[in-house]
Amino acid sequence: MARRKPLTAKQALTELSRPGPHGVRRGDLALVGLPGTLFTPRGGLGLPAVAFGHAWLQPPQRYLGLYRHLASWGVVVAAPATHRGPLASARLFAGDLRTVLDVVSGVRLGHGDIGVDAGKLAVGGHGAGGGAAVLAAAEDERVRGVFTVAASETHPSAVETARRCLMPAVHLAAEEDLIAPPVGHAEAIAQNWGGPVQLRTIAGANHLGFAEGRHWSELLLSGRGEAKTQTVAKAVITAFLLRQLNGDHTYDPLLYGDVKRAPVTYQRAGRTFAARGEAAQ
Repeated sequence: MARRKPLTAKQALTELSRPGPHGVRRGDLALVGLPGTLFTPRGGLGLPAVAFGHAWLQPPQRYLGLYRHLASWGVVVAAPATHRGPLASARLFAGDLRTVLDVVSGVRLGHGDIGVDAGKLAVGGHGAGGGAAVLAAAEDERVRGVFTVAASETHPSAVETARRCLMPAVHLAAEEDLIAPPVGHAEAIAQNWGGPVQLRTIAGANHLGFAEGRHWSELLLSGRGEAKTQTVAKAVITAFLLRQLNGDHTYDPLLYGDVKRAPVTYQRAGRTFAARGEAAQ
């Protein structure tokens, strides 16, 4: 069989913007004792998995497109629906993210035909959920990668806790974020990160650009969902998870290169990240 020609960054972005080759199943975490949503490929053993944390006041349902997209590329996604109130605890939410990793890696899913490899686990999140993902990663040696979108500072401090995170991470910041401005939030987390790290700033994006549909919280918070922002985020996150959890280098040109709307604005090289490659137009 002929080898596949290496992709350019632009081609990798285009390919990962589309659904992957797997059919998708949707489940309910409540069946295993924790409210939340579960998305998996239709079958498979030794799969990677990610626990995803929602932003402040946002229901997990605002990220269904991301969950479905990742599952179509072979990644199990578990999203707890806890700590949704105005006084939510980032520390306890981080604990819930770790709990769902326990659940998905400790039992067979679906009809027993879906299994997660406990050596292929990641955490991610949006806004305060991104901060909680940082807290969770620092306390869980199983976590092999972290991604955040428009991450916000938390209590305890995600910025300070980032120093203890030695696994690779990708942080996506929103250029026009009025809720968690990149300088004091995503950028600070990235600059304090203990391991290999990359920060991309999505041009023109707002804090809620990563969330889908409409929600009453938009009456209180600045911004709304943006399809273009979500498309870029899905592609970069998918490339990172496939690389970090599955060892799939196919989409490295996207990870190592600039994307027109999401250039690399900070990077520290390591086992995952090297020098910048070509830019996608």
